[in-house]
Amino acid sequence: MHLLNALLVAAVASLALPAQADLALADKSACLNCHDMDKKMVGPAFKAISDKYAKRADAQAYLAEKITKGGSGVWGAIPMPGMAYLPPADIATMAKWIAGISAAK
Repeated sequence: MHLLNALLVAAVASLALPAQADLALADKSACLNCHDMDKKMVGPAFKAISDKYAKRADAQAYLAEKITKGGSGVWGAIPMPGMAYLPPADIATMAKWIAGISAAK
């Protein structure tokens, strides 16, 4: 029974690792200075972004472009600076993670 519990705990923990790693990447990239997971800060919450674009077939590509180029006017008057200096793989990972937050409910 202990082995089964240990395996179950390991399986659940492994499911959480990508989200934790992606959140850590967002933190490393300074995204958490303006965004929170569930509440609006300077910018919208990651969950709100995911919810807004959940039905877009191109959500990941759209979000990757927004992360890269920045933007303004979609969520209010405060512009988001572009993050073109980040590695494209990091941008793609964060875009995929943000787009998938709504689906992970």
